[in-house]
Amino acid sequence: MPRVSAVTSAPEPAGLDAPAIDLAGQPTDKEWHVLAVVALGGALGALARYAVERALPATAGSFPVATFTANLLGCLVIGAVAGWVLRPGAHRLLRPFVATGVLGGFTTFSTYTIQVLTAALHSRVDVAAGYLLATLLGALVAVEAGFVVSRALARRRPGSGRR
Repeated sequence: MPRVSAVTSAPEPAGLDAPAIDLAGQPTDKEWHVLAVVALGGALGALARYAVERALPATAGSFPVATFTANLLGCLVIGAVAGWVLRPGAHRLLRPFVATGVLGGFTTFSTYTIQVLTAALHSRVDVAAGYLLATLLGALVAVEAGFVVSRALARRRPGSGRR
């Protein structure tokens, strides 16, 4: 069922870009569930990200393997989530929990840009340029791969993952 925007009263798309809740007014009982799963997912994603950073520490100006790994894994999973969640019968809390919560806490664009800048400022333009391009291309490939694999798996097991 399409959501209606409080501002325009026009239906919003049901895809990954649709907001999980309408923050213009007071959250409804249904929206409190969404807030709870986003918060829980965000906490889990942030903890997982912290674990990756601890396991793969970097020095200033070196290739930031931890952020690169987290962002590409996040892209792979968001591609899979897009293929999985945008199908009929997906649970309504799945997208906000995984896409907004877990992956929002796990991946980071801001750290990526700071690390590119830091490498360049440490005269490691080769690392900065390589990281910039590898993340961009890797992210696109990972999202597509996740999407394709999840759609293929969904076709093979038509009843799995339903409510």
